[in-house]
Amino acid sequence: MTSGLMNGGGSVSATKISLRLQYYVLLAGVGAVVVVACLKYMPAAAAVAAAGYGSWPGAQGSGLAVATRAGEAAAASEKASGGRSPVVIFNFGDSNSDTGGMAAANGMNIALPEGRTFFRRPTGRLTDGRLVIDFICESLNTPYLSPYLKALGSDFSNGVNFAIGGSTATPGGSPFSLDVQLHQFLYFRTRSFELINKGQRTPIDGEGFRKAIYAIDIGQNDLSAYLHLPYDEVVAKIPLVVAHIKFGIETLYAHGARKFWIHGTGALGCLPQKLSIPRDDDSDLDGNGCLKKYNNVAKLFNERLAESCNQLRQRMADATIVFTDMFVIKYDLVANHTKYGIERPLMACCGNGGPPYNYNHFKMCMSGEMQLCDMDARFISWDGVHLTEVANSIVASKLLTGDYSKPRIKIASLVNSTTPHDG
Repeated sequence: MTSGLMNGGGSVSATKISLRLQYYVLLAGVGAVVVVACLKYMPAAAAVAAAGYGSWPGAQGSGLAVATRAGEAAAASEKASGGRSPVVIFNFGDSNSDTGGMAAANGMNIALPEGRTFFRRPTGRLTDGRLVIDFICESLNTPYLSPYLKALGSDFSNGVNFAIGGSTATPGGSPFSLDVQLHQFLYFRTRSFELINKGQRTPIDGEGFRKAIYAIDIGQNDLSAYLHLPYDEVVAKIPLVVAHIKFGIETLYAHGARKFWIHGTGALGCLPQKLSIPRDDDSDLDGNGCLKKYNNVAKLFNERLAESCNQLRQRMADATIVFTDMFVIKYDLVANHTKYGIERPLMACCGNGGPPYNYNHFKMCMSGEMQLCDMDARFISWDGVHLTEVANSIVASKLLTGDYSKPRIKIASLVNSTTPHDG
């Protein structure tokens, strides 16, 4: 996705990989990589997941994980339900919260080991199990969100997931950028009210739209596209990205949304994908081995997004707008990894190359040469970009406390709330 410029922006040698080239290669090529892997390596991948092997020295098979009864019940919640849900969530974002949208949009038959730990089958999530949005749904006792473009098996009674992997907040940056997702929502909403006015039953009624939680988790791909630039030039791009997210909130508000749950971006400088980019030296690494420039960009983006949320909160007195700082939560996974039983915080579980990062820009997870960690190993990164279920569960547990949010409230309190929180 990205490449080459370190230490606040110096010259990059001709042998280094272009950040922008990697970004577009990832967006345009991820589909091809996954499809080829599915067609060519599905039997092998399935065998790999069943055996639970790892291919670097010291890795040993551990077998398929056995889902708990609670987990089986949660997985079964993907099936359609007859009645309307008291909890409704409309989610907008990228692969961090994509529950199968990209796979549905591109007709991808993703293979194992994706989804190996919890669902024990691929679901279109770009990880080994559940995402943060899935844990949020579990905490609210509502089914997992169905992707908007999933033709079969979708249940929209508790909301819709418009998030699609590779999406950007900036229009034109991807096929399903935030503005496209907003248009999809408006179409869904308009069509629902057309049917309601004809006396027909819809998955979500007018009250459901009014009381729904509108979640937005996007911006990481925008920032990644700019990281090849000198730091001051990257900083100059941030206001535009934030402005599009702000406009998204305003658009939803204009169509009746009153409860917003907004996520900042994570620790970009700790991703194996970024760390594996060739660099002249390690002077830009912090004490935990993460790239300072990339993390500074992420922190500044979150600050600007939090400020915009605060401005909107002042103008939209009848709305609740909650911003959650995901950087603090995700960086803590690396900084205090031993507390969470994680041995290699900067290494991808599924990738190529082995230690220290197990990430190869040309031999990524799901390729025929992937190197896979043990089923029961505790890793932060699944494929160098996305978190593992273990990491997502820790992130979600912290997020659900409300301690990292402004105003400092829990998402559960938004479900039946009728009074805005002034923060």
